[in-house]
Amino acid sequence: MDELYEKFITRIRQVSALNSVSGLLSWDQETYMPSKGGETRAEQLALLSSVSHEQFVSVEVGEMLESLAGPAVRGELSEEAAVNVREVKRSYDRKKKLPTKLVEELARTSSLSQQVWIKARKESDFQQFRPWLEKMVDLKKQAAELFGYEHDIYDALLDGYEQGMTVAQLDPMFAELQERTVPLVAAIVESGKKPDREALERNYPADRQKVLGVKIAKAMGFDFEAGRLDVSAHPFCSGLSPFDVRMTTRYNENEPLSSLYGVMHETGHGLYEQGLDPRHLGTPMGESISLGIHESQSRLWENLVGRCRAFWEFAFPLFRETFPDETAGLEVDTVHFATNEVTPSLIRVEADEVTYNLHIILRYQIERELLNGRVEVKDLPELWNSRMEELLGLTPPDDARGVMQDIHWSMGGIGYFPTYTLGNLYGAQIFEAARRALPELDTQIRRGVFLPLREWLRENVHLHGRRYQASEMVEKVSGEPAGSSAFLKYMEEKFSRLYGL
Repeated sequence: MDELYEKFITRIRQVSALNSVSGLLSWDQETYMPSKGGETRAEQLALLSSVSHEQFVSVEVGEMLESLAGPAVRGELSEEAAVNVREVKRSYDRKKKLPTKLVEELARTSSLSQQVWIKARKESDFQQFRPWLEKMVDLKKQAAELFGYEHDIYDALLDGYEQGMTVAQLDPMFAELQERTVPLVAAIVESGKKPDREALERNYPADRQKVLGVKIAKAMGFDFEAGRLDVSAHPFCSGLSPFDVRMTTRYNENEPLSSLYGVMHETGHGLYEQGLDPRHLGTPMGESISLGIHESQSRLWENLVGRCRAFWEFAFPLFRETFPDETAGLEVDTVHFATNEVTPSLIRVEADEVTYNLHIILRYQIERELLNGRVEVKDLPELWNSRMEELLGLTPPDDARGVMQDIHWSMGGIGYFPTYTLGNLYGAQIFEAARRALPELDTQIRRGVFLPLREWLRENVHLHGRRYQASEMVEKVSGEPAGSSAFLKYMEEKFSRLYGL
């Protein structure tokens, strides 16, 4: 049995290594690849995807799984080995349903589509991107039908990002969020309170913004000997291993806090990747649970830590030191209030904590309608604008700030967006538990001492790999079933206090 399991794990690690090479090529495509390298890169990624897929869903892997998952062997496996077999079998059963040709075409289309999206977004030209999105939606529908589903085609794709989550579970959570968020936004707007942003809209050179971001990321515990920070059109974090984590951000010289929070967000992802158990590299026990749990880590650091008053008592002197002239006359309370300003906005990645989930609800609704054939790609700009007006009271002036703003659809990430809101919900529950476990947490944050929180997250979330499903992990850590209560309580209490509601 030991020999069979070692042979099995060797194969799984080989497949993981192929996938990490694809990840590295994708990172390079978004950061340093010359613009004319796109077609070659698409073929490279398509080839790697097909080889990885064939290696993973091979008859040999199927036979090993059949033996290892059988009752005769299952009882002999260690707990960690049993997790690896269980999770590989789940992935195998799912991916086996896809023909290699479709996997290859998805990878090729994703690579080419992202490059078209970058150009089309810059030119605010949806029609340029439209045929690529139509092709991607068609391919994802084919995959969803092959995966299979019980009630809604959307479930087939959602399960790939958030195992076990369904439309039937999302709908009531999202409905409650919308029902309680819309009136809160209205009350905040009616309060008339607004921060003084004048000093924060001066020119803040990008090179010094990077210096500040790196200082904060290091304070949070990110190891730059095992990672790096670069620039891309859309910020992201790519974890190739706990020893090689690539983060990106983007800079606007008139909005210094945007890049700072972008760095904190991606560092939250990066800390999760660096916190995975290196002994289990290339196996499910060395991988993150789900995108929702991953997002809980980034949103926890960006918002629950980074937008609290205690954080700015630590960060404000660093901000002043980095930008002495630009911040002349600025007070810590002004910055803290500005970081928590609630105002409906067009861009999801720049949205405040209160309105952010409305951006996700909009995308979720559109994705479901696309997959279920209730709308067509050609209808998206008009539909997007009408839903923005309905949810946020805004109409985008162009497609770059409307339907074209996110990279996800170009890369085939349909079913991905709900994990952002799930991350908010999970993060609030996990942070509540951290507060109970670390009674001095506020004092530590005020002093810029973040390692106790990082270590608590590492011990309670990161090191478990995929031992638990997302909902199991949240309940194990927080003591409560996963839900929206903790987030809604946090949001309503915090912003009622800030805005005097």
